[in-house]
Amino acid sequence: MKMNTERFNLTVDEYLAETNVLFYLNDAVTQLLEHKEEYTQFGVVRYFAEYFTSVKNGNHVLFREFSYIKATPHNRESFIHIFWKCFRQIGKNGDLLAMSEYSSLLQLLCPDFPAEMVQNTARIVLIDDATDCLMSFSDFIYSFQIQFFYEEFVESISAIYQDLLSGKNPNTVIVPTSTSVEQLSSSANDEPDVQEGVDATIFCECIEGLCERFKHKYPSTVAIKEILDNTQRVSFYGFLMALAKHEGINQDIGALPNKPDLLIDPEMDQELERL
Repeated sequence: MKMNTERFNLTVDEYLAETNVLFYLNDAVTQLLEHKEEYTQFGVVRYFAEYFTSVKNGNHVLFREFSYIKATPHNRESFIHIFWKCFRQIGKNGDLLAMSEYSSLLQLLCPDFPAEMVQNTARIVLIDDATDCLMSFSDFIYSFQIQFFYEEFVESISAIYQDLLSGKNPNTVIVPTSTSVEQLSSSANDEPDVQEGVDATIFCECIEGLCERFKHKYPSTVAIKEILDNTQRVSFYGFLMALAKHEGINQDIGALPNKPDLLIDPEMDQELERL
């Protein structure tokens, strides 16, 4: 495994913030106190070793509450990866599932996983069309990855998009160009057309302004610009679907293989053959 030497350039506080060590330590202590009799039987040192090993391996999010699995980027990445590992066979079989069925699968891993998150994912897959249509595993999981991993970012750009549709100048535009101002003023005089979307250039500038001061995770601005540079107008869910299909963004998150390899998992196949 290649050592990440960048961490040596961080201060102590920066390292703790980036790795969320204090969050995991606090959770480990909380879990220990709640299940003291069970865990102290085989030793506190062993308990902490196993807890942090599970965090490192990414299986620490199994059957935990939703507030926990979304608490850190590592938790979100781990949950997406586990969902893929557990239910990849659905895609391999070519099964199409409804939104309610995907919701049930997610709740097998996280009992209080909200249905709203699944509904929002379905809107990406179906481009805000009838959300009761069947979806392939591949379409669902890549869209789910964007909706879940970048939840705060998606919410923020949704607000920007709605402002642009209504002709408002979003606060996230830091220094708009003269061309952008003219285009925005022109669009304000027209009746907004949800199907037609918004001007991609203005939308891109707004998102770039947001990212400059955004405290949560967001996709690479290079990838965002690459997507929006290829079209004149863009719809909200069309943009999210483009993010979901972008291989570079998928690689940055690190939870899923690229689409050609999505249904390939030799280790899991060997386990299934033994059953």
